[in-house]
Amino acid sequence: MTQNFDLTTIWALILAFAVLMYVVMDGFDLGIGILFPFYKPGTERDQAMNAIAPVWDGNETWLVLGGGGLLAAFPLAYAIILTATYPLIMAMLLGLVFRGVAFEFRWRAHSHRAFWDLAFSGGSFVAALSQGIILGALLQGVHVEGRAYAGGWLDWLSPYSVLTGLGVVCGYALLGACWMAGKLNGSGQDRAFHHARVAAWATFAAMAAVSLATPFLAAPYYQRWFAMPTLLYLSPVPVVTGLAALFLLRGLAQRCSGQAFVLALLLFLLGMIGLGVSMWPHVVPPSITIWQAAAPERSQSFMLVGVVLIMPLILGYTGWTYWVFRGKVGEHGYH
Repeated sequence: MTQNFDLTTIWALILAFAVLMYVVMDGFDLGIGILFPFYKPGTERDQAMNAIAPVWDGNETWLVLGGGGLLAAFPLAYAIILTATYPLIMAMLLGLVFRGVAFEFRWRAHSHRAFWDLAFSGGSFVAALSQGIILGALLQGVHVEGRAYAGGWLDWLSPYSVLTGLGVVCGYALLGACWMAGKLNGSGQDRAFHHARVAAWATFAAMAAVSLATPFLAAPYYQRWFAMPTLLYLSPVPVVTGLAALFLLRGLAQRCSGQAFVLALLLFLLGMIGLGVSMWPHVVPPSITIWQAAAPERSQSFMLVGVVLIMPLILGYTGWTYWVFRGKVGEHGYH
């Protein structure tokens, strides 16, 4: 029983790491797509797209790893979550498809570039919004009976899930603006710093609203955050979040793009820690824990060997790609 607990917890941490890597890496290029309509057609939009062209498809590796890992390690959770959020999953995938196709076609179909710019921006927005609503739908609870989803077609739709969806959109826009502030020069960089300041305040407001609403979704959430002694243990999370927000605003005011981007990533990390604290140990709140949803022990052990071999390769080629394309983006690409 102890060994199974260890393996299940390890797999929960692996999936949490994969989700975090996807959010912080694909988040900024989705954010650039969200902000794309606010950049001037021509050089500014070309530079914005070139800023993520070498890395965007590699960033989505983590989405595949997270989805595949959920299916393999927690098949019951995979079946319930996909059934409960099927329209959102389809919307996210279609958004990512339109966005990916736009990367290729906008450079070749010059007469239809405006359409592909719209597809790139619209696909990014739909994907980000869908991911945020999925998060909200899980946190507010999923109706399960007899190890199967027993809710309706639109149970995922609520004011809370829409709030989390808009919060993710704002957060991704913040990441994208901070990334472009470090990659662009001239008017594009000035515009990116302006967008980052606006997105930062929107992200702060969304994080505050979600943080205030989440404990009142269910009694276990409230007890987790406000009962003693856990209140003392968790109190550093909002304090560090507030400090990160202050230093982020200072970094943007001083035009320190690197500092601002790192602090924006820190905000996402702290937000995920807070959400993880609320949900633990449930993978499908309020009824399915990670141990109830886990695959057999032999399957977990077998897959763990593959992850141990593959994860360093993914981290290695990802790091190498970012190192090679670490410079500024000019009119015709990196220099």
